[in-house]
Amino acid sequence: MFSGGGGVVHHIAWSLPTDEVQRGWMVKMTGKGYSVTEVKDRHYFNAIYMKEHGGIIFEFATEGPGFTVDERFESLGSSLVLPPQFEDRREELLRILPSIRI
Repeated sequence: MFSGGGGVVHHIAWSLPTDEVQRGWMVKMTGKGYSVTEVKDRHYFNAIYMKEHGGIIFEFATEGPGFTVDERFESLGSSLVLPPQFEDRREELLRILPSIRI
């Protein structure tokens, strides 16, 4: 359930082309005194996170491997595809996610 209020920003995501560029940002932010997480494997991309002084989380996510890692481009969005770490929760997620009709 959404618990934020109007005008609340939880995080801002930045797209980075490669893991190498992401490592560069990790070094840069750590060098400026920010605490940066380890690389998180999100199946579709790798992400690191840091919180800026105003409390907003910055996510630095790689562009790859991308959403076609486990389905064909032509069928993207036609069914619920979950990363492996959430597959055991499929039935629960199907119950709570609202239907999207276009």
